[in-house]
Amino acid sequence: MTLKLGIIGSSEGNGHPYSWSAIFNGYNTETMESCGYPVIPRYLEQQTWPDCRIPNAEVVAIWTQDSEQSKHIAKASHIKQVMSDYTDMIGKVDAVLLARDDAQNHLKYAEPFLRAGLPIYIDKPIALSVTALDKLYDLQQYEGQIFTCSALRFSQELILTEADKEDLGQIKQITAFTPKSWSKYAVHIIEPVLNMLPKGDTPIETLSPMVNDDTGSLIVRWQSGIQTNFFALGAGLSPITIRISGTNGYKDLVFTDSFSAFKAALQAFVNGLEQNKVASSKAFNKQVVELLESGL
Repeated sequence: MTLKLGIIGSSEGNGHPYSWSAIFNGYNTETMESCGYPVIPRYLEQQTWPDCRIPNAEVVAIWTQDSEQSKHIAKASHIKQVMSDYTDMIGKVDAVLLARDDAQNHLKYAEPFLRAGLPIYIDKPIALSVTALDKLYDLQQYEGQIFTCSALRFSQELILTEADKEDLGQIKQITAFTPKSWSKYAVHIIEPVLNMLPKGDTPIETLSPMVNDDTGSLIVRWQSGIQTNFFALGAGLSPITIRISGTNGYKDLVFTDSFSAFKAALQAFVNGLEQNKVASSKAFNKQVVELLESGL
């Protein structure tokens, strides 16, 4: 059976409606060139089509605030139907991709689908406060209905292997950098770093020494003795980078492969639907939001 997905976008500076849909549906090379996000056609053209598509799922419907943009995305990513209202997807799709990264609007767009019992993938960050997060989870009809993540949680480039841990010795400090704003991009470094900490580790002290509209930072001391340092650099240019320092040495991890990370995250969502399992735990997502809120 092919899962029928609906996608909702878009928000300023976020090309996910184009790229996520293409990962399921394939894409029109000529139309995608004018998507407004030059990086997207460049990484799409590096893949092997149609073999790289996620099987057994298709984006069949789209809605954005701008009908002309919706039509352009539909043409670029082979989406069959442009909806005049996002709630019209209810009854026509099996699940929804909320491909907007403006957390303040997530409740508005997610609520009808949550009440209808539809599984929903909510783009990062799901919320910027625990209060806002709880409002979303209060609408869940069943455990696991909400899926959310930064795709970098699934990036193979940002995974610390057991061999790495052996080489590093006892981890003492993890320092991570991301360009752009704390509110939209800090999640990209927080999630993979959390995956590097010992299971069940908890923060015992947090400090946010640098916050303004463009930049932000957060220093966290953990029960394990590890210190994590998160920096969002605003307009400062830097790749997303994580340095892990241990008693035997250090290792730098640099993120470059957007396509593989997006595909892995979307595949995790689909796997959860197919296997009827919780693919994005509330406990992990709450810890992410707690750290985001501490850095605001």
